[in-house]
Order: sequence, then structure tokens, then C-alpha cells
Amino acid sequence: MGRDAGDYKQLKEDFVSGATGSTVTHVNLISSAALASVFLYHTLLSRTSSIRLNKFPISWVILVLPLLLSMTLFADMPALLSILMLIPALGLSLFSCRESGTSLPSNESERGTANAKGPLPFLTTYRAHMLLMTILAILAVDFPVFPRSLAKCESFGVSLMDLGVGAFVFSQGVISAIPLVKNPAYLASPVLSKLVVTIRKVFPVMVLGIVRVLLVKGTEYPEHETEYGTHWNFFITLALLPLMEILLHPVILRVPISMLGILIAMCQQLGLSVFGLQDVVLSAPRVGILSANKEGIVSLMGYLAVHLLGLSTGTMILPSSPSYFRRFQRQFNKTGKLSLGGGEKYKDSYRSRQNDKTATELWAYSMLWWASLGLTRLLQIDGKEGVSRRVVNLSYILWVAAYNTSFILGYLLLDLYFYPSPSKLKYNRQQSDQDVLPSRVAVSAPLFEAINKNGLVLFLLANVFTGLINLTIPTMFTSNFWAMVILCGYSIAVCVTAWALRNTRVWKI
Repeated sequence: MGRDAGDYKQLKEDFVSGATGSTVTHVNLISSAALASVFLYHTLLSRTSSIRLNKFPISWVILVLPLLLSMTLFADMPALLSILMLIPALGLSLFSCRESGTSLPSNESERGTANAKGPLPFLTTYRAHMLLMTILAILAVDFPVFPRSLAKCESFGVSLMDLGVGAFVFSQGVISAIPLVKNPAYLASPVLSKLVVTIRKVFPVMVLGIVRVLLVKGTEYPEHETEYGTHWNFFITLALLPLMEILLHPVILRVPISMLGILIAMCQQLGLSVFGLQDVVLSAPRVGILSANKEGIVSLMGYLAVHLLGLSTGTMILPSSPSYFRRFQRQFNKTGKLSLGGGEKYKDSYRSRQNDKTATELWAYSMLWWASLGLTRLLQIDGKEGVSRRVVNLSYILWVAAYNTSFILGYLLLDLYFYPSPSKLKYNRQQSDQDVLPSRVAVSAPLFEAINKNGLVLFLLANVFTGLINLTIPTMFTSNFWAMVILCGYSIAVCVTAWALRNTRVWKI
């Protein structure tokens, strides 16, 4: 029996190893199902009862199931899935909205969405979809219904799961911008005191990383050493990045964050290409604690670059004006004083946000990152092999930045399409004594808000579910039918937990 278990463990490790990936276009098409599902949701929301639409079962079918289908049954034809959702959405668009106009909505109707102190709808949608795709993929990859081309590449290549890791780090960077935007003077506060506070926040994540190592080693759970190393794992990386960011705050005071991120990305590539770190990761034997965890250690600087590019994006999309944080930096560089602060712009009403300008800047940055990625590959700046999540090379960093910036832009454009800014609308003063404005304020799905509220808890729960399922079911020998049954049940369990906890924040970090 022990030998059978050992044989299955080896077969399982072989099953998730050696992948060479897919293409950037394929990954983008799979991810486009997320945009199509949101388009369908908001089309229905504007033409049907929101009370009925926001019930959990319907929300799961419209917003979660398409993500699961896109990476499993429709993985080889992802465009078809998006078309199947867009056809009814476009058909419904031919009919007028439920309400053509009414007076300004009350504060209660705008709760959590109309004020920038609450989560921005497009950002909530982006983060929820990123987390959901990661949660779904970590279990789906263990079944044959999940194409091997979407599994993490062994050394070089692009895949959905390779992107998921980077997207998680990029999203962490976006949210890390909140204290900087609320009060830019936070950057100049003592580094040591900020480190102490941040260590307290990330300590539980570090503990989780250590516990995961102990559990994996203790249960002989199938593991893929070339992901992060023998003892290192993603939780350890997530815990270290905020601390590394704090150390860079004195630099961020004066240097554009995106420029700093690119400089660190170039240093990462320099270490890989010139100083031989890439050869160390790919070829050196694991003879000590450092070499045993060479992937996690070497990739850390690259992930810091991804984190900083996410942080730069956060300083652009969180304030009412995308240039707010840049103005602070320019003023500090000229005067050396921290007079612009207090986050007054961040606290402005959602209705006063300059989302059109934000969309323009997001488009410019997305084009910059895509063009930089193309140029990097054309000139083979980081070698002829291509993108590598294993060493987090320059191509990988630019790919993650381009993808995430583009999809944040996509969700923002959907917000602008369905909920146009009142400043762009013509008032009709002749119909009544009061100005008449569309009543629909930008909103995100309640299910997405619930997922964001306890995202880390759900990610941990998903890891526990994944481990239990793999310990009890021979997933790699499971038929597609039963795999989909299990995956649907798994996704429902995670989402039901989020729904049950939607009014409670279990763990705030």
C-alpha cells in the first residue's frame, strides 16, 4: 500500500510537471470570459429586478460558472464561450433600461460604491475575478479536464496558472497604495515604526507559509519543487513583499513608482543574465538551504517589481484624479515639504471621480507594457527562451503588468458604459423643478464584494479544500464529468462561505 501511495505521488508530480504552456492570445481569450460575464450581468441588472439577480444562485451561474468553464470544457474554444454570453447581452441591449431617469440616489443606495472610501466597483470586480480564477485553477489543474497547456510551465512559457501568481502579487500592490493615497505623508514617516506595524500584519501569512511546509512534508502531499523550492512557498513571498516595499518608501518619495519598478525589473534581469542566477535556478543542485529554495529566493526581486507596478497602478486608480499622487511627488521634489496630504481627493464622492482620465492613463500604460513586452521578445533582451515565471524574468514582469492593467481598464470601461458620469450628461430642467439624472450609480455584484471582504480567508479555505480532495480522490484519473461535478461543488462551497461572511471581515491585514 505504501508503495502504491508512493507511486501515485510520483505520477501526480509528473502530471503537473514538464508543462511548456500556451500563448498570450490563448490566455487572454480564456480571461475574456470574465469580461463577458460582467457585461451580461450588468445588462441584466439594468433591465431586470436587481433583487432577483443578486441572489446567490443566479450570481454564481452568471459570474463564477463561466470562469470555471473557460479553463475546463471551453479551454480549447474560449472565444465561443464569450460569444455565447455576449449574444443574449447584446440582444437585451436593444431594449430600454428599467429606469430612464430619476432624482439623485440616496446615500443608502450608494453605500459602498458611490463613495471612494468604499471599494471602487471596477476594482472590486477585477480583484474578485483574479481571486476566483486562482482559486478555481489550483484545484482544476489536478484533473485532466484542465488542459496541461494552462498548468504552470516548468521553466519557460506562458500559461493561465503562471499568470495567476503574478496577478495575485500585482493586486496586492494595487491595494498597498491605499495608505499612500489616503495620506502621502505616510511615505516620510519613520521606516522602523512602519516595519513593526507591517510585520504584525504579515506575521500570520508567514506562519501559514511555514505551516504549509510542515503539512506538505508530513503528509507526503504531491509537490512541485521547481515552483518555489523545497521549503519556500507563495505565502512566504506574499509576506515578504510588503516589508520590502516599506524599505523603499524614502525612494518612492522622489522617484515615480513605475520607473522604480522597471529599474528593479532590469536589475532582476541583469542578475539572471549577467551574473548567472538563471543558470543557478535551472541547473544548480540543491545541496543546502539556499540552493534548496533557489526559485523562491531568486524570484523575490522580480515579484517586488511586479508589486511596485501594481502599487503604481493603485496610486493612479484609487484617487479621484489619476495625477493626484504624481502632483504630490512633484511638489515634494520642488519644496521638500509634505504640504499636500490628508487624502482629500481620495475621499471625494464617487460621482466626482475623473474616471475618463483614469481610463485614458490606464490605456496608455497598458499599451506601454504590451509594447515593451513585444520589444523585449523581439530583441531577446532576456534570452531567446521567452517568458519565465520560475525565474521571474523581464518578459514575465512586463506580461503580468500588461495583462492586469488591460483588464482593470476593461472593467473600468464597462463601468463607464453602464454608469456614465453625470458630468457628461445633459440635464433636463424642463421636466421638473429638480435636475433629472440616471438613478444607476456604478455598482459591483454583492457576491464580488463578499469575496473581496475575506479574500485571504477564502484563498486559505480553497487550499484546504484542494488538499483534502487530493488526499481522498485520485484526481488525475477522474473523468471529465465527475471532475466538473467536484469543481462546481468546490466553487459553490467557497462562494457560499464568502456569502455567509459578507457582513463580517474575519481577518484584516
